[in-house]
Amino acid sequence: MTIKKANMLLKKEIKEVLKILNDMYPDAESELVYSTPFELLISTILAAQCTDKRVNSVTKELYKKYNTPQKFLELNEQELGEMIKSCGFYRMKSKNILNTCKILVEKYNSKVPDTIEELMTLPGVGRKTANVVVSNAFGKDAIAVDTHVFRVSNRIGLANSGDVFETEKQLMENIDKKLWSKAHHWLIYHGRRVCKARKPNCKICPISKYCLYYKKSIQTKD
Repeated sequence: MTIKKANMLLKKEIKEVLKILNDMYPDAESELVYSTPFELLISTILAAQCTDKRVNSVTKELYKKYNTPQKFLELNEQELGEMIKSCGFYRMKSKNILNTCKILVEKYNSKVPDTIEELMTLPGVGRKTANVVVSNAFGKDAIAVDTHVFRVSNRIGLANSGDVFETEKQLMENIDKKLWSKAHHWLIYHGRRVCKARKPNCKICPISKYCLYYKKSIQTKD
C-alpha cells in the first residue's frame, strides 16, 4: 500500500504517541451501552450525527421491549420514529433500521453478520458502522474512522488525508494490527476530552511534543 509520507509522523514517533494514549486511556472502550451484537448494530446506526449519551438514553428504554430483529418488526416506521426521535434524522434511521431487521430475519436467521462486507450491505450501515460492529461485537481487528478519529489522527500526524477512507488505510498501515481496535477508542477518548474540534487543549496534551498541528500552530504564532 503506497501512502503519502509528507506531514506525517515517523513510525517510531507514532509508536510513542500510541504509548502515551494507552497510558492516558488504558480502559478506553465503546461508550455505547449494549448487550448483544444486534443492540450494538442498532445503537451505532442511531449514533450517526448524534452523541453516544443521547443514544444510550433512548436505547435504555427501547431495548427493554425491542431487542431482536423480530421485535423491531412489530413496529412501523412512524412508531419507531417516535421512539428514536431525539437521536435526529429519525425518519431515515427508522426506515433503515426496519429494513435492516427484515434482511437479518430473512437472510441471516436473525443473526448479525460478522464481516465488514456483509454488514455494509445493510441499510444505514456504512464502513464506519461496520468496523465498529466487527471490532466491538466480534473482537476482530478493525479501526473505525469517525469524526473524532479523523480529526485527531490527521492533526497529530498519524495520517495525512482529507478523505475518511484514505485516513483509515493510512492508520491501518501506520498502526500494528493488534492495536487497531484499541487505537480507535484511544483517539475517540482523546478527541472528546482534549483534542476537541473547535478548541483543542494543547497546553495540557502530553502528545504536543510530537503533534504536527501543535508544532505548526507554534510556528504560526512565531
